Amino acid sequence: MNAPVAANCADELKDQLALLEGRFAERTVEVGSGVVSYRSCGTGPAVVLLHGISSGAASWLQCALKLEEGARVIAWNAPGYGRSTPLPMTRPRASDYAARLQQMLQALDVADCVLVGHSLGALMAAAYLAGGDGRARRVLLADPAQGYGAADKRERAREVEQERLGALRTLGIDGMARKRSRLLSEHAGQAQHDWVSWNMQWLDPAGYTQAVHLLCGDDIGAYLGAAPMRGVSVACGALDVVTTPEASEGLARKFDVPFKLVEAAGHACYIEQPAAFAEMIREQSAQPNQN
Repeated sequence: MNAPVAANCADELKDQLALLEGRFAERTVEVGSGVVSYRSCGTGPAVVLLHGISSGAASWLQCALKLEEGARVIAWNAPGYGRSTPLPMTRPRASDYAARLQQMLQALDVADCVLVGHSLGALMAAAYLAGGDGRARRVLLADPAQGYGAADKRERAREVEQERLGALRTLGIDGMARKRSRLLSEHAGQAQHDWVSWNMQWLDPAGYTQAVHLLCGDDIGAYLGAAPMRGVSVACGALDVVTTPEASEGLARKFDVPFKLVEAAGHACYIEQPAAFAEMIREQSAQPNQN
């Protein structure tokens, strides 16, 4: 009885993969200490997309295709993801990822951009904003992972590290990818769950482990407290159970920046509502440069 639905989802995944290779193919650029892989499409002012801990550049496909008319879209694979060279340290900080991001922007001749960081990518974006060379004229922190590096979160940091690395040891990447994802809301279709799973199955255990150490050992507030906040805003899926709307709005209030909800979306709001999220980025892009 469910076979036709499953077949349709399989066909939709095939269509997604054809679009991915035809219009959003992976490329690499050399940086000082290795390579960064990324996907790109479109022409115009640059929009740079940073994925979260369980994802990769490919996950931005539908959002990127909705932005490509009028924007040069660049979605990176963070160090240790895709074909990107891992960072040399075991327990990197967000500033280490930000330094690699700066190298990529320099290598791709991106003089200014709208920088969008999703989940753990928001922590990296905040670190770039605090210590980078000013190429990000507008910054959108989406469903931001705030990190567990603050002194009052040490116990929770240990729990999260044990949970995530324990799952990696017992399930492996394939087992983690097969689990029903909490990244999407109950309204998400099977095709969207299949897309999340497909992206997760390409995770590298070592790169993922480094990212877990980042999540558990760093704190977004430390970077935002040292960063220029003009041009920064926060967004969150209205149904996000991972980094909740309350937590995201609290972060926005703390640093006195605008906050918006992505309706009918969970944590991976740009997958669940790519058109609405792309429009949010366009609105961000259209605002005058205040820096």
